[in-house]
Amino acid sequence: MGKGRPPPSSPSHDIENGISNRMPRNERKMPPLPPPPEPWTPWLMSLVFVADIAVFVYTMYVNDCPHSSGAERCLGYGYLGRFSFQRFKENPLLGPSYITLKKLGALDWKLVVEEKEYWRLVSCIWFHAGVVHLLVNMISLLFLGIRLEQEFGFLRIGPLYMISGLGGSLASALSQARKKTISVGASGALFGLLGAMLSELFTNWSNYTNKCSALSTMVLIICLNLAVGFLPQVDNSAHIGGFVSGVLAGFVLLMRPQFGYISPKHVPKGYQIKHKVSKHLWYQYVFFSIAFVLLIIGFAVGFQRLLAGKTL
Repeated sequence: MGKGRPPPSSPSHDIENGISNRMPRNERKMPPLPPPPEPWTPWLMSLVFVADIAVFVYTMYVNDCPHSSGAERCLGYGYLGRFSFQRFKENPLLGPSYITLKKLGALDWKLVVEEKEYWRLVSCIWFHAGVVHLLVNMISLLFLGIRLEQEFGFLRIGPLYMISGLGGSLASALSQARKKTISVGASGALFGLLGAMLSELFTNWSNYTNKCSALSTMVLIICLNLAVGFLPQVDNSAHIGGFVSGVLAGFVLLMRPQFGYISPKHVPKGYQIKHKVSKHLWYQYVFFSIAFVLLIIGFAVGFQRLLAGKTL
């Protein structure tokens, strides 16, 4: 007799518990539990981390403060040479000049709307205004991006990161305040990851045991991060745009099978399941559909207003 296999003469067997009522008592065995999912290797977010640092180093190389401003007006010239920072009056975040950032790919309303340089909506995500700006974003990337990629893999988190970043850039470009200054940084994309964690909590609600604790912790983290956006010289429009885009994209990309669902590939041969659990719950499909439509409409309206030169 094979393991857990009913006798050939048995026309049917009870599959709620995964055992046959007509099998001998000593052979009534539960089917083996499905193996726990193995975490994905977070290579994509690690690559983004390295790329952001490399782009900042390149930015400082191009900036060349001693050559453009004079060695006596550069911070750390004695130790950093060509890579020294602009003085605090020009950039309090320990970084390059705004002219350099604008030249390389920062988001500038006039260049995007009047010169049709739409590529800046994406390029600005990879630049940072200074060491302080870069450090804060990279810490967030390690805590948020690595965790999400380990759980969902690069095929979901990669598009989520870019959708959130683009949503943040679009919101920043449509902000009235951005018409007079430039915008750079991965903050929009990172706030999108934070928003996706919130929507993932709701759409996969049945998989969480301590729901109230998970929700209260998530809301507190979100409020603290959004509060930072109200500090002077911080582009909160990109934060909000990235966050909203991430919430919607999270409903679309991070939907899990509901608790109790067993994939057919994990059911041993010979077993049948009497009370099958559907893969997804009805409200997951509702969240998915509404979020997908809102995401398409939001980007369509945003790009239409940007092409028309209008702000929010």
